Amino acid sequence: MADTTIKISESTRDRLRTLAEERGLSTRAYVERVVATTPTEAERAERTARGIAYVRANLRKDFTEADLREAQEWRAAIASRQLGERR
Repeated sequence: MADTTIKISESTRDRLRTLAEERGLSTRAYVERVVATTPTEAERAERTARGIAYVRANLRKDFTEADLREAQEWRAAIASRQLGERR
C-alpha cells in the first residue's frame, strides 16, 4: 500500500474526519471507500447505456431520445431540489 499526501484546507480535513467517524471508519478507510465507489464518467456512461438498453428491451420498446432527454431533465430537477420536496 502506498502513502500519498494531499494538501487540503483544515475545514475539509475536519469534515472528512467527521464523516469517517460517523461511519465508524478511519479517514483513510473513508476516502478509500468514497474513491472506490464513485464511478468514473466512462463507468457512468456504460451504466446509462445498459439502463437504456434494458428499458428498450423490457419496458418500452419505443423509448426515444426525446424520452431520454425528458427523463434527464426530470432527474436534474429532482437533484437540484426543484421537484420532490415534501411540504
